Amino acid sequence: MRNIRQQLVEHLIPMFRRKLSGVDALPQLAILGLLSGLVTGAVILIFRLAIELPLEHFLPDHDSEAFERLDPLIRGLLPLGGALALALFLHRLATQDRKVGIVHVMERLNYHQGYISFRSALVQFICGVGTVVTGQSAGREGPAVHLGAAFSSLMGQWMRLPNNSIRTLVACGCAAAISASFNTPIAGVIFAMEVVMMEYTIAGFTPIILSSVSAAVVSRAVYGDEPAFSVPALTMNSLLEIPWILAIAVIIGIAAAGFIYLLDYTGRYHQRPVLLRITVAGLLMVPFAVAIPEVMGIGYDTVSQTIHNELPFWLLLGAGLAKLVVTALTLGLGMPSGVIGPTIFMGATLGGAMGLVGAYAAPDLASSVGFYAMLGMGAMMGAVLQAPLAALMALLELTLNPHIILPAMLIITVSSLVTSEVFGQKSLFLTVLKSQGLSYQSSPVIQALRRVSVGAIMERSVTRVQRYLSQDDCRQALKAEYKWLVVEGSSGPSALMPAVDLARYLEDSAEECREAGTDMPDEVDLMNIPANRRDLAAVQYQATLEEALQVFDDTKAEALYVQRHIAPMIQRIYGVVLKSDIESYYQYRRS
Repeated sequence: MRNIRQQLVEHLIPMFRRKLSGVDALPQLAILGLLSGLVTGAVILIFRLAIELPLEHFLPDHDSEAFERLDPLIRGLLPLGGALALALFLHRLATQDRKVGIVHVMERLNYHQGYISFRSALVQFICGVGTVVTGQSAGREGPAVHLGAAFSSLMGQWMRLPNNSIRTLVACGCAAAISASFNTPIAGVIFAMEVVMMEYTIAGFTPIILSSVSAAVVSRAVYGDEPAFSVPALTMNSLLEIPWILAIAVIIGIAAAGFIYLLDYTGRYHQRPVLLRITVAGLLMVPFAVAIPEVMGIGYDTVSQTIHNELPFWLLLGAGLAKLVVTALTLGLGMPSGVIGPTIFMGATLGGAMGLVGAYAAPDLASSVGFYAMLGMGAMMGAVLQAPLAALMALLELTLNPHIILPAMLIITVSSLVTSEVFGQKSLFLTVLKSQGLSYQSSPVIQALRRVSVGAIMERSVTRVQRYLSQDDCRQALKAEYKWLVVEGSSGPSALMPAVDLARYLEDSAEECREAGTDMPDEVDLMNIPANRRDLAAVQYQATLEEALQVFDDTKAEALYVQRHIAPMIQRIYGVVLKSDIESYYQYRRS
């Protein structure tokens, strides 16, 4: 048994990692995607239970969303007290540790190859539960995406996988989180690729799909196979409704642009102390909670009532606008809330309100209020996230009705265009990243380099040698027919030279000694013989080609040796990479 385990560690796992270095490791990625979905599904179940159980115990009628039935004084004090507690909690953390949500996941993907710490996941879990339980205007999907990405990343880090695989695992975690939260596996896949990764790849689809499906299975085992909302049969009554749908698209696009602008404007105060900002956010929440309690918490009960036409026009309009304002203000001030849930709430209520207007103006032509509420939901999601395909897939899976596709495509694309082209607003997440002084690189070249690890293209025919070698050591090094020699210096590898240059020097030296009638020198100084030596720098085995190019630029080295920690203070060299190798690889793959 021990021999089998040792063989597994010594041969199969390194082979698994080596295969994952390239872009053609579909079987291995599929296994990772499946594991990611199962882990994420379990984490999201724990997260949802941590929110629902205390709310069911505390709120009237054991309803986890019945904030409206609380006494007005309690409604005002609850979000204020919660904000103070969250402010004190975040105040004790370092600035970097306070970052949570989808924006943080995108930052870690772009600048840290998807490495997310357990500490970050723990902070997100506490903040995600705290914001919803204390009645902030919050959603659970954003924190869920962070948790799914974090635990999938931690799984890859624990297995010491190449960084390109960890990036794929983060995308799997994002898809699984959306799938488990909404019971929408297709929307989870599209969300991960369109919003977070911002790329579509054939190799990426397989593991992300498996992750999304397996997470949905875990969720359905506990919550059943019903989607997040109970949606009646919806259909468009007449093509004459299209002008009104276009008008609603413009209204939703304007609302989405205003939401992004307000959040971005409020975010300019991010340099102020976090204790002050979160406390102010809690104070801002008080009048909204007292006057329009529908804005508290996730608000999916209000969304469901809107879909079933159970709320009057002024309540829908007021709740939608109030949710827009208070969510933008509190999120901009730093409240660690999710944004996807509020986006769905805003779209459903504003769409439902416009549906009531249409029913009043043309009762014989207008479709149901639920139809317009669902369209508004998709339009707001598509416009705020600038993710029209993810919004369309979410609508299709939530309604289970293909008849909604045509009007949904129309309203989602028009509202997204109004937000981006008329008002110049980018995706909410990209806007927040920009306000933090960060960018999101998504050019085809960078994406291609991120998908491949140095282990896929490195030259493995390499050996480490000392600077000073005896004649026997030289012959022994050449006998193994290595292509490259990594020459050790006083503080580690210092130069790379072709083995053929050493062989040529030994031949020339032997010829000269025969002609001169002298003996060969006892010792050869590899740094002093004629050879095409290259300056060296180190790169870790897990690094992507993008990271390797960054090391080339930072160190001005001519070659990189690929190393990995195999024991404390011990590094093993696995191969070498030249800059020309990276350029040749990309040119070959592109052609």
